Amino acid sequence: MSSTTPPFPARIELTGEGLVLRDWTESDLAAMPDLFDHPDVAHWTPFASPFDEEAARSCLDRARSQRAAGVTIRLAITVDGGAPLGEVMLRRAPEGTEIGYAVGPAHRGQGLAARAVRMMAAYAFEELGAEQVILELEAENAASVGVATRTGFSLLDVPLIEGEEKGRPYVLQTWGLNRP
Repeated sequence: MSSTTPPFPARIELTGEGLVLRDWTESDLAAMPDLFDHPDVAHWTPFASPFDEEAARSCLDRARSQRAAGVTIRLAITVDGGAPLGEVMLRRAPEGTEIGYAVGPAHRGQGLAARAVRMMAAYAFEELGAEQVILELEAENAASVGVATRTGFSLLDVPLIEGEEKGRPYVLQTWGLNRP
């Protein structure tokens, strides 16, 4: 974070689209493995695998330190501020203001990711002054490509991002949504 980048608020709660996006809390630790300890989450995201209680604690601690550093906001996706159903993330990165998400397997097919992405994009535009938000996705991740297209993102003509995570090579496409 540069010295001119404003810090993130200590607490964030966003409401809209039939969702409440809220900070992760200690009381969420027990629910996190059910959301993130799944082969799809392990394959498509950087979440630890297996995702157990220790991984949940590490994830919560990392979310808090990244927020304090002004780098990343990680919020629980809920319908009413209660039980978490997934996570949506906003990260200030050299390549742009990036949004990421993961929805627990039991909660998929309800449009949670698309609604959370729209809310986080609106937050980035309205509160952070972002001119564009991006998603970095693998072309083979049909569910995430679907979220990108349903939320108005378009594939950008920029170089692919190649890397390896958890012993698996990946190639990411960058999708962008400009400020309305």
